[in-house]
Amino acid sequence: MNKERILANLGIAIEAVLANRMRSVLTALGIIFGVAAVIAMLAIGNGAQKEIIEQIKLVGVNNIIIEPVVEQTEENLAEEDSESKEKKKFSPGLTLGDKESILETIPGVETISPEILLETYIIKNGIRRSAKLVGVEPSYFDIFNFTLAEGKMFNETQLDKGEAVCIIGKSIKAKFFPSENPIGKMLKCGPNWLKVIGVLDERYISESSISKLGIRDYNMDVYTPLQTVLVRYKNRALLTQEMIQGANRGSSGMVFFGGNGGNDDDAPATVTNYHQLDRLVVQVAETEKLNPTADVIVRMLERKHNQVVDYEIEIPELLLKQQQRTNDIFSYVLGAIAGISLIVGGIGIMNIMLASVLERIKEIGLRLSIGAKKTDIINQFMFESMMISISGGFIGILLGVMMASAVSRFADIPTVISFGSILISFGVATAIGLIFGIAPARKAAMQDPITSLRYE
Repeated sequence: MNKERILANLGIAIEAVLANRMRSVLTALGIIFGVAAVIAMLAIGNGAQKEIIEQIKLVGVNNIIIEPVVEQTEENLAEEDSESKEKKKFSPGLTLGDKESILETIPGVETISPEILLETYIIKNGIRRSAKLVGVEPSYFDIFNFTLAEGKMFNETQLDKGEAVCIIGKSIKAKFFPSENPIGKMLKCGPNWLKVIGVLDERYISESSISKLGIRDYNMDVYTPLQTVLVRYKNRALLTQEMIQGANRGSSGMVFFGGNGGNDDDAPATVTNYHQLDRLVVQVAETEKLNPTADVIVRMLERKHNQVVDYEIEIPELLLKQQQRTNDIFSYVLGAIAGISLIVGGIGIMNIMLASVLERIKEIGLRLSIGAKKTDIINQFMFESMMISISGGFIGILLGVMMASAVSRFADIPTVISFGSILISFGVATAIGLIFGIAPARKAAMQDPITSLRYE
């Protein structure tokens, strides 16, 4: 019996809503735009969070990055008293010795990856293309979460003897080995031929990640053992005759590695890169120890480099997490603003339903006089209120998904629509219809049948 009464009240509510379609749609607008705004804002926040997580994967977890600072040019100007000028101190630059010192003296270091980056070219089958040759150790691939799609990693013999082997990125394979298995094939990198022993899985890198993090397209890199670069390509730590001649041309005690090749002492002396390594990546076991470890590394390098600050240290993960916190706060604020619009929509439903009660006093009195209970009246108006909010919620979900897709497509902002955001926004819309429908429903049920029948 109760079920039949509920269904009867639901039918009356549906008829009342359909009889005033325009008013019902206008009443639901607050819920529609509120739900749409919540879904769109959460989608933008989720997209930003996903992008930051991907960026953290690109730069590695708990990493401290040490990079050399290379002077480009220095003017060699004539001075009246050259001896009065403070002499510049000598620094060996960033070397493998720094790596060993960090591993031996600093606790909490999980692993460390030295890296040498050379601009070179690749030649195969009459095709020549510029590329980057990266001298690394196996720890590099672990730190930056690289995985092999084919082949194998460098073995101890290849690492120690600097054998002519390499691992290539996915784009290199697609360009130079489009229809054949590259494993075991030879690839000319600069002046040397390298044997391909592995191919890395493709790694997607967005344009924003490249610009924000200053990273490169890893898919176009060729990786070879660090010792291979030092033995077969370039070792900047070795003192050559050219460097000595360049140093003799330097002024004020400054050691110039290389020279401008000219005879004019007043001309600018070009300073070439004297750092043996192009990057050191130190991975710390615990995130809380990133800053303290970085401070210790700074003090240690100051002593080893003779107080010459020719390096810079950054902790990309902390910068990204700070950016993530900022994005989270931004998402919370936008979500709160969208939530306010839902509340405003609920107030609109309550106002319209209260007005509807006044318009339908005779109808209410008639129903009460022929046997309807107060609970029937309450159910009728509650159903109307909830129907408006639920239908507005469905329309809002569709609009929110369309808004998120439009933002992703036209504003080039990544968005991720989650089932949780849809469920939350729809649940809030339903709850608002229930909460804000209580007052009008109770007001309708409290009407006196005799007075209502006489109402004009």
